[in-house]
This record gives sequence, C-alpha cells and structure tokens, in this order.
Amino acid sequence: MRIRRKPLAIVSLSAALAALAVFAGFRSAPPAAKAPRPNIIVILADDLGFSDVGCYGGEISTPNIDYLAQNGIRYTQFYNTSRCCPTRASLLTGLYNQQAGIGKMTELENQPGYQGHLAENTVTLAEVLKTAGYRTAMTGKWHVSNTFEQKTREAQMAWLNHQQEGGDFSPISQYPVSRGFDKFYGTLWGVIDFFDPFSLVNGVTPVKTLPPDYYHTDAINDTTAAYIREFAQSPDPFFIYVAHNAPHWPLHALPEDIAKYKDTYKGGWDSIREARYRKMVQLGLIDPAKTPLPKRWEDELSWENNPAKEWDAEAMAVHAAMVDRMDQGIGRIIQALRETGQLDNTLILFLSDNGASPEDCSAYGPGFDRPDETRDGRKIAYPTKKEVMPGPQTSFASIGRRWANVANTPYQYWKAESFEGGIHTPLIAHWPKGVKVKKGSFSAHTGHVMDFMRTFTELAGAEYPAHFEGRTITPSTGISLAPSFRDRKSSGHATLFNEHFGARYARSGNWKLVSAAGDSTWRLFDLATDKTELQDVAAAHPDKVRQLDSLWRQWAWSHQVFPKPGRR
Repeated sequence: MRIRRKPLAIVSLSAALAALAVFAGFRSAPPAAKAPRPNIIVILADDLGFSDVGCYGGEISTPNIDYLAQNGIRYTQFYNTSRCCPTRASLLTGLYNQQAGIGKMTELENQPGYQGHLAENTVTLAEVLKTAGYRTAMTGKWHVSNTFEQKTREAQMAWLNHQQEGGDFSPISQYPVSRGFDKFYGTLWGVIDFFDPFSLVNGVTPVKTLPPDYYHTDAINDTTAAYIREFAQSPDPFFIYVAHNAPHWPLHALPEDIAKYKDTYKGGWDSIREARYRKMVQLGLIDPAKTPLPKRWEDELSWENNPAKEWDAEAMAVHAAMVDRMDQGIGRIIQALRETGQLDNTLILFLSDNGASPEDCSAYGPGFDRPDETRDGRKIAYPTKKEVMPGPQTSFASIGRRWANVANTPYQYWKAESFEGGIHTPLIAHWPKGVKVKKGSFSAHTGHVMDFMRTFTELAGAEYPAHFEGRTITPSTGISLAPSFRDRKSSGHATLFNEHFGARYARSGNWKLVSAAGDSTWRLFDLATDKTELQDVAAAHPDKVRQLDSLWRQWAWSHQVFPKPGRR
C-alpha cells in the first residue's frame, strides 16, 4: 500500500496507530458489500374504494393490509388511470396507457393508442427485471390482451359457461409468459365468476377442472405464496405481480365471510360514510379544512325510505367479505415471506386500479364475458329489480352508485371518471430494509402507477432499454418513488394527465382542470384547499383554464390520445 508523505506536524495518537498498523502488515478493510437487491411484490386490488381498507378509514377487517401500512408508508396523493385495463397497461410499462396501446379496453381498433393490447413499443416490468437477473411471476387478472370471441352468441355462451371449448382466449404472443413472466396463474379476460373463472390458465394451458371448494381470491394468494417458497430457494431476487379480481363485480363471496358483515351496513349509506370520514380525520389521512365531506351522491333517497335496504345492506356486506378474504390471503403471502426469511428485504406495494365501481352489472345481462349458466347448468340471475340476493355463484350483481360513493369517501365520482373518486388510489409501501422514513407515516408525494418502472429499475440496478428484442421502446414517462422512501418531503410529479372515454384532467401543481364523461365542460379546482373538488373556480381564473387546457391538448396529441379510433 502506498503511503503519502505528510508534512511535518505533531501526529495524533490515532494517526500514529493507523500508520503502525500498516507497517505491521495489516490491510485496510475491503469496501462494504452492496446491499442485496430487494424482492418486489405488487398487489393490485380491483375496483377497491379509496376508504375501503381499515388503514384508509374503512370498517372492513383488513389486519394484514393494515400491518403493511403501520410498518410502512401510506401515500395520500397517488393516482391510477381510472379503469382496469388502462391502469394495468400503465403500471406494467411505465407509460401513459394510450402510449402503451390501451386507450379504451381490449378491442383492437385502428389507431396506435387503441390497439387493446400492450403494443410493440412497450417493455414490461417483468421483461426489464429479467434482464437484471430477477425471477418473475404473476398471479391473477391480466386484462391487457385482445380477446377472441366465438362466431355465434350460442357458441360464446357455451364457452363462457364452461360447457364447450373455444380455443385460445387471446393471442398466445400477448399472454403474460410471452411478456417476461416466467410463471403465470390467472385469468386473461376481465370479468370472472369467482367460483369458476373463465379464461383461467396456468402458463398458456387452460385450467379445465377445479375442486368443488374453489374460490379464485384464495387461489391467487395461495399460488403467490407457493411461488415465494419456490423462489426463496435461490439467491436471485424475484418480482411477483399479484393482480386481484376482488372486489370487482360480480358480488361473489364465501358465506362465512359475508356473515361477519351481516349487520354492518344496515345503518345505511350516510352512517358508514360519516364514520369513515371521521376515522380518516382521526388517522391524519385528511385535513377536514382542506378535504370537506361533500353531499352524498343521489341523496334524495334516504336509507329509511329505501325500499331495497335489505338487499343494499347485503350487497355491501358481500363487497366487504370480498375485501376481507383478499386480506386474509395477503396475510398468507406475508407469512410465506416471513417463514422464508424474505420479508425484510421485499418491497411490497398495495394499491387499487381505480375507484369503486358505480356500475349496475345486472343491467348488462349475459354476453361477451358474462355467463348465463354455471358449469353444471344452473341458471345465473341478473337481478335488475334486486329480486335475488347477491353473494352466491348464481347471481351477478354489483354495489351500484350510492355505495360506490360511500366506498370512495371522501372523494366524488368513481371508476372511469377523472375526478378524485375515479383516479385517487390508496398506496402502501412496505420494505423494512429500504424504507427509512418513520414507520406508519404518510407521504404527500404525487405519484402515478407508471412510476413503478422507474422505481424498480433503480432498485434492481436494471436499465430501461431504448430497444428490446428488435423493437424501439418509448421512453418511460414515470419518475422513481425511491426518494419518497427516504424523504417525507419528496414531491413527485409536477404535472399529470388522463383521458378515458371522454373523462379527462390536467393537473399542474395543485391546480386541476377536469371534465366528466359525457360532459366536456372544464371545471377548475385548487387542490391545495379543495381536495374534494367542491368549488369550481374556472370563472375566476380563465387564464389558468386556458393554460391547463393547452397543456392537456399538447399531452393528448403527443401521447396517442389523439387521433381517436374511427376519426380522421
């Protein structure tokens, strides 16, 4: 070892001892080993309301999700793209969903932003992480591939009912195992029967028979736990994407879970909504001065005068049971990580793909992805008049607009809209070795599902490619969440945008310009003081409206929102 000559001076005792150690033959300590890269697990709920889980204000029992929150970070400004498949496209690719090819749903249309599947200009989280040595797996709902249909309605229904085979569910080249995932157990399409799901595959092989006690939420969680135990036998890190179908309609739950909530919702919409709001204030999630509780949606009908209160209370009880069962399985995932020694160095992210759904799925009736019989020939009811109780396999029902408004407390609107109730999701980050902020703290970092790509490449030491397997890849529009793991003041995005079936918004700082589907009128809100979008100040700030409108149009034309299908 070379010793630099020092100027003549009085040498400190410590310096003398250090020099003596060198001459005595000692060597300096080797550089510290780099910390092992984390495993990464993303758990995505489907149509979960902002305040459904306990740690975000809900009365539903979610002790395992709450555990992640109490020992991690809860985000108060995290966003999705307001709908199932567009959010999944953005999350998986690190792009706005139109850039990824899914501007609407999974139909193949005649414009680049509306191909209905992950486009050639994209690379998935799994594909990128594999290049860095990660093992990859997915369980649950894919919903980012084109869907094949049968030639006649009769053949389609027989296929949906598991009474006739119909070939591949989507092009094999669009399956998860063709987009970077080593393993996949789940469904390719969006809607499922939770007791006997359509489009269920293991890898690329259709799963044709199921045990009589099958429940899909359990299968997703238990398969994930099995993947963890398998992957933990290797020193290589792993990435698992757990895309739940719950609590998306139909309202299907196990009787023992429904029984837990048989009386919970008999007090009605207002009592639950107000209790959630109070709890959110007590938790510190919201500031009531900046987040006042709006009027309940469609409040002309009181619970006392609701002729269907028994049905409505049961519907929300089933919704709660679906969330409860999901949480139970997340507990088994956590336990698998703990038992294999992986929990401390695994980043777990929990969130929802959009706000709770206002849909009345019974009005859709059978067709496309909705069966009319069970596998064994029992008729499935679509109770448009609430004449059949929700919960069992033989009923296709949903919670509807009023309960969706409650589930999204304190925000307005719901799934598919660009108001906060449609796009604002809970996000929990749990990583004992990597999260340095105080356990159980809140982060006001403004984030988006497209940020997972930048976050994971940073943590994994991976490189987001300009080209992949001969394809040119669009640069990611996300930013890393990693600074928020270390600094509570991390700010995140300065601007965000969205568009889905005409619903749209542009956000710059705390200014948000938004319009609803079917109504192109821009409304302007200052989220610094009005987080529940109550005071439209567009008339008072016309210059701000013009500025944000211009930003939105620039974004829309440069990110494949336009041109729309069928238009020049």
